[in-house]
Amino acid sequence: MELGKQIKNCRQEANLSQEELAERVYVSRQTISNWENDKSYPDVNSLVLLSEVFHISLDKLIKGDIDRMKEEIKKEEVTKLNHYGTILTVLFVVMLVSVVPLVQWLGNWGYIPWGIIFAVTMYFALKVEKVKKDNDIQSYKEIVAFTEGKRLDEIQKQREIGKRPYQKVLLVLGSAAVAVAVCGLIGLLMKVL
Repeated sequence: MELGKQIKNCRQEANLSQEELAERVYVSRQTISNWENDKSYPDVNSLVLLSEVFHISLDKLIKGDIDRMKEEIKKEEVTKLNHYGTILTVLFVVMLVSVVPLVQWLGNWGYIPWGIIFAVTMYFALKVEKVKKDNDIQSYKEIVAFTEGKRLDEIQKQREIGKRPYQKVLLVLGSAAVAVAVCGLIGLLMKVL
């Protein structure tokens, strides 16, 4: 974290020892050492006192850490989207492949485990959609850029936003075509069996 370096630099610029700074912010010298070595993080009251002692704003004191925290949150979101996407893909394949064997093996009772697989798949689909909505990513280019830890520039973003209404229509039509094909395949297999 940058805050430890920032505290140390400000302390040295103010010609204060760790003990002198500790007295001014009402903590131990060891606590100051831990802050400067990034072993611990000051609480809000200590941050306010530090900003007063150094005569700088809180924003300037912790700015580097805010940028780093944003970067960590972004990495977590990318990881979450990739994780949920992988689970969704596996469950979707299992859902498509398992319907016929389950019905053949268990008869009409086979629809129960398949329904459970379907429900879990839809749960993870909703999780993926929530991450996409929280990060305002919808189009394929936005998703690819996001999973690579990048963002589209403003012009590219506006182009993708302009495409969204058309993409939604195509998504509905594509989903309907897949649903008709799957239902037709299931009906055909049921007649054959």
